[in-house]
Amino acid sequence: MGFNLWNIVCVVSAVLLNSTSSLAQTDVCGKPPLNNKIVGGQDASPGSWPWQVSIQKDGFHFCGGSLINQNWVLSAAHCFQSYTAPQITIYLGMGSLEGTNPNKQQRSVSTIINHQGYDDKTKNNDIALVQLSSAVTVNDYVMPVCLAESSSVFPGGTNAWVTGFGYVGVGVALPFPQTLQEVQVPIISNSVCAQSYTYLTDNMMCAGLAQGGKDSCQGDSGGPLVVKNNGVWIQAGIVSFGKGCALPNFPGVYTRVSQYQDWINSRISSNNPGFVTANSTCCSPNLFCLILFFSIIYSLCNFQ
Repeated sequence: MGFNLWNIVCVVSAVLLNSTSSLAQTDVCGKPPLNNKIVGGQDASPGSWPWQVSIQKDGFHFCGGSLINQNWVLSAAHCFQSYTAPQITIYLGMGSLEGTNPNKQQRSVSTIINHQGYDDKTKNNDIALVQLSSAVTVNDYVMPVCLAESSSVFPGGTNAWVTGFGYVGVGVALPFPQTLQEVQVPIISNSVCAQSYTYLTDNMMCAGLAQGGKDSCQGDSGGPLVVKNNGVWIQAGIVSFGKGCALPNFPGVYTRVSQYQDWINSRISSNNPGFVTANSTCCSPNLFCLILFFSIIYSLCNFQ
């Protein structure tokens, strides 16, 4: 009986750890075949982050975003307070903003949906959806990212990556050819981050180093903060705001994507994005099974 119970517990645990709430995009999202693995960052290899987009007006990049299905981009509401859809162009598959981009796809914008509860002062609900004029072609260089499902957990210390074409320091533009930057930063719990930002809400999350030196910056706004979970890249946050760039004790603040699953699905009527449950644990799956197994045995013994 012990052996059978062990198998059942491990199977159930695996299902729980890998459960998803949307199957529309989960077969294609968050699995870039060219991914081998900003301020304080480094050049990203072509195709490493195929959901990254450049949002431009009159040929100038001003915000980032992430492709979440063939027709929609996720970004930040503060990016679109002064611009309308006809003024904006979305570029995908860009390894750099200048030079040769053989994998580039370009789309105009038909609709911008800013969250109705966005507060420009506090940056609460800093999230927006951008509808493309026509569907993109999904390939190794243009591919949607998975999104964090509402029950996802990203505890402090979880490693995350942020990408963008923004400044590499306060007032310091990304040098030619403006290659996409990537930087790894740990997630910081809201209880710790609230010591730096007193107006933090549950709709926000933080990531960065206590000593500073690595961070998103101006021009990265709206771009993705992603975490790899069970072999799939999941967008946990959207670049929102921060005090300066990469300052000690002032991490970057991101919109917490998992808080907006219902809002996103209510705005996208078909081909909903792939929402995936991310549960970061301190233990390996086998150890998790072992702990859960003995917990059940202990409960059964006490019950009898």
